Amino acid sequence: MNMPPRISLCLLFSVVSLLCLQNTSMGADKQADADRLEAWQKKGVDYARIMSQVKWTPVAEGMPRRKGHFEAGTEYTGVPYSSVKHVGRYIGFDIFLKTFLAAVENPHSVLYTENLYGKVSNAECYYGKVCSSYTSYALQCGVWYVSRLHNPPYREGVILVEPQTAQAVRVGDIIYTPPAPGSHVEIVTRITRNDEGKVTHVRVEESRPLTTKTSNRSVSSFNSHLAARGRKLIRITDLDAWRGKNKAESFLFPNYAEDAKTPVINRVLLLDRGDWVPYFKDQKVKINIMDRDAQGVKSLVVKRGDKVVEEIDQPGKGVMELSFSVCGDYTAHCVMNDNSLSQACEFSVCDLDFSMPGKTASKSEPWELKIQSDNMQVIMALLVSDTDSYDHQDVFVTEQDRQKGIVVIPANLIQSKGNVQVWLVGENKYGRLKKRRDILIQD
Repeated sequence: MNMPPRISLCLLFSVVSLLCLQNTSMGADKQADADRLEAWQKKGVDYARIMSQVKWTPVAEGMPRRKGHFEAGTEYTGVPYSSVKHVGRYIGFDIFLKTFLAAVENPHSVLYTENLYGKVSNAECYYGKVCSSYTSYALQCGVWYVSRLHNPPYREGVILVEPQTAQAVRVGDIIYTPPAPGSHVEIVTRITRNDEGKVTHVRVEESRPLTTKTSNRSVSSFNSHLAARGRKLIRITDLDAWRGKNKAESFLFPNYAEDAKTPVINRVLLLDRGDWVPYFKDQKVKINIMDRDAQGVKSLVVKRGDKVVEEIDQPGKGVMELSFSVCGDYTAHCVMNDNSLSQACEFSVCDLDFSMPGKTASKSEPWELKIQSDNMQVIMALLVSDTDSYDHQDVFVTEQDRQKGIVVIPANLIQSKGNVQVWLVGENKYGRLKKRRDILIQD
């Protein structure tokens, strides 16, 4: 029996509507799958924002930045940019975030008294971050990968995103800018969609002068940014493959739990390097007695463990210089006029050193580092070629290496001839120290 035309038309509309709903549902499911974050991506966002959203205010003039100084009394958001190399210390990798925040509060700290500009390329203040240490921190690395090594073919578990547009982006993706003259990396930390599921904005975070920057880019702005300067959008598909042995959980630093806390900064005394920080053996430890609440200071007491090693009566306000030849964990506190005790500053005294086979080594043969440390565990050797910036290699130190006191540098690890910087890196619960020596690599 033939159906009336009106009924046939109604059935046709119903079928079409059902197909549209199914397609819309499938599209929404795809978008939901794309936006569903893995555990490492969620952590990456949280960790990136620890550094990008922290607020701090210099208490004195003189803290160096690009083309000038940070202004005393002005609040800044995000950690400062500074490529500290082996001379200063990277926030998050070499020191806690709270160590930087403590140093900010001490007008006689290294932030105000030390200037790395001209001493280290692309560096200003003694504590800082750069683009690669910022993204490597967010991506849960034990040490930073320089920006050019984030990408294929230098890393496994990473691909180029296709298409290279905002509509294809995901949280955790990296934007890589090739050298001109320096390479750069940024990380995507949020995607905003409209009711139809289309991307409208992409939040991108990066470390650049003056401080860490957050940009919530529209689709057109994001696509224009991506299209300029040969930039590439890359995606980590396997974090463990991408990190290799360089996993944050294998080391004491980064310490994300500690960095995420709001620290209580000492108002009576602070160290020249802030608080919660390691020093080399026999290095000057400059203690600034501030007594910011004018309680009156009766004495300064320094302990190694439970043993008192220095006690100075009526020290007054100002900086006192001490040095310690015995390695260990120390505290410094003040006894106030009412016999109450101030909050203690914590620091460690350590030894870290190494020797090489001579002034030269053969590229095609293995060679050794003889290492020694006290109150610090050697974790890696970093080799950086002066002649080829892409020749940048890590050698992770095993427990067996530490027991032997020898780290073997494999043959052909460094491909470039010429001068190579060798950094030995050690860490303890307060942070990391680095010691550099140079060697000439020959055939």
